[in-house]
Amino acid sequence: MNYKETLEFLYAQLPAFHRIGKAAYRNDLGNSVALDDYFGHPHGKYPTIHVAGTNGKGSVSHIAASVLQEAGWKTGLYTSPHLKDFRERIRINGEMIPKRRVTEFVRKHQRIIDSLRPSFFELTVAMAFDHFAKEKAEVAVIETGLGGRLDSTNIINPIVSVITNIGHDHADLLGPSIDKIAAEKAGIIKRGIPAIIGEKQPDTYRIFMKKAGEVGAPICFADKNFACSLGEFDYVTGERSYRIKEKSTGKEYAGLTNLGGDYQAKNLVTLLQVIETIRKSFGITDDHVTEGIRNVVANTGLMGRWQVLKRNPLIVCDTGHNKEGLEYVTRQIAATPGAGLHIVLGFVDDKDLSSVLPLFPPDAKYYFTKASVPRALDEKRLMKEAVKYRLEGMSYPDVKRAFKAALFAASPEDMIFIGGSTFVVAEVV
Repeated sequence: MNYKETLEFLYAQLPAFHRIGKAAYRNDLGNSVALDDYFGHPHGKYPTIHVAGTNGKGSVSHIAASVLQEAGWKTGLYTSPHLKDFRERIRINGEMIPKRRVTEFVRKHQRIIDSLRPSFFELTVAMAFDHFAKEKAEVAVIETGLGGRLDSTNIINPIVSVITNIGHDHADLLGPSIDKIAAEKAGIIKRGIPAIIGEKQPDTYRIFMKKAGEVGAPICFADKNFACSLGEFDYVTGERSYRIKEKSTGKEYAGLTNLGGDYQAKNLVTLLQVIETIRKSFGITDDHVTEGIRNVVANTGLMGRWQVLKRNPLIVCDTGHNKEGLEYVTRQIAATPGAGLHIVLGFVDDKDLSSVLPLFPPDAKYYFTKASVPRALDEKRLMKEAVKYRLEGMSYPDVKRAFKAALFAASPEDMIFIGGSTFVVAEVV
């Protein structure tokens, strides 16, 4: 098999949540443990940082990896889902896993794949851990997929466990309430391993404290120790200033970053707490922190987070897709200057539209669409639901046509926003 044929095999033969949703979700670690045994526990050959949460876990993972790279460490980074190329999920110092390595991995281990019939995610995690070990990564940042307790990544024994925050997402799999979701995310907290929670939320505080107490894990809440303010985003340079203050000492970190989203203030608070926890072990200096924050996109290939694609008209995309994430995104859209607003919008079919559509401005022109994945919500159904919230526009059967229509209608002074789903964004970046 060549690389293209290998990917076709992975997508066709292994159930993938990012494509088909709930049917691909495995609610046990049996296959992950079996694969780990088969590969000889590769994740034990390097220290790991485990990152979970409803929003921000991808950004925190990328920024942490960037800081470690600036400090001179050969850093593995596992994230999901990918936007353009499957190999985005598995990187070392920003370099994607080679195509030949993906093909060799599947060909060489076909027997165990046929025997276990793992999910797409289970096999991808095993591939990442094996690749990091073979390439002698010195540290790896591992982002969970869904939840935490039963996530395929939760076979590692990290040096720190990080939970960014808890919000309403994947309730059909993780639980119908915030406390149920928090309990699943808390499953990554390990015995004696420091746990960092990004936000102290009233509905989840006791759950995390209880879990940490049960396993004797030191726990801290990042927003109790750090605060971050962001300057205005410069749409010409693609940068903004930031200032992070350590509350107990008054020490400040300040610099520039190409992280455009307002929500990154929360992620930088979490990041600083992570760095303070691992600083001595990895010899991280203040310069490593500021350079890591500034160079995160170049260092790690981070995409889709308030990403500016073009100017005149201003075109921005963002992968925010749940209520808590879209609250930040829609506020930032409202604060962005522009003569007219055009929104290319699509969701997956299990999205609770009543929680997200009311967040969008009724004075924009909408281009309702669907991404080219089986999970995509029908664009005509989305348009019909959107009318209930005074969101009006036309429907388009694919993202390309919706985006083309928005470009045709927009003047140079306007803004075009593309979002609602990671898969919609993936087709324009």
